[in-house]
Amino acid sequence: MNKTQVMTLMSKKKDPTTDDTLLFRRAMEGVKIRKEEKAYPYQKKISPRPILRADDQKNELITPDINSYAPIKFEFRGPGIQHKVYQNLQKGAIKPEATLDMHGMRINQAFSEFTDFFHYARKKQIRCVRIIHGKGHNSVGNKPILKENVYVWLKEMESVLAFVSAPNWDGGSGATYVLLSKKKTA
Repeated sequence: MNKTQVMTLMSKKKDPTTDDTLLFRRAMEGVKIRKEEKAYPYQKKISPRPILRADDQKNELITPDINSYAPIKFEFRGPGIQHKVYQNLQKGAIKPEATLDMHGMRINQAFSEFTDFFHYARKKQIRCVRIIHGKGHNSVGNKPILKENVYVWLKEMESVLAFVSAPNWDGGSGATYVLLSKKKTA
């Protein structure tokens, strides 16, 4: 196509500034432009808080003197644990063979379930377990009481070689992967 043919095709098209613009303006007669109103900001939904009854206060803590010193993300590596093994635990490459879900448990019940679970894991020679303790968002005062106790309990166990917070896709800081020793204890 040469230059004159292109010009001829362009001249055959309708000029949009004539018919279309006039039709649009006629259709919009009487319409007033409104000022934009501010949108309401997003408001976070307030989560319910449990009411602490008098009988709950007596049995609330089994582990003495816990003052929120457990880190948000758990990272513990005992002596002799290879760096690569520890990294695999952090990434979730070592799959947990058993899981203990402690959501909604009181401390005394959680401790009982925790000890029973670890006795079972040692008996079955399970290498890696997952503990779901939650983040503490629904606890009294939004304190992760159960999580802090789990941290203390794990640090005190001889059979625990390492533990880390689970990967984000598997619970994040609300769950913990624990690597156990295969040595039998008496």
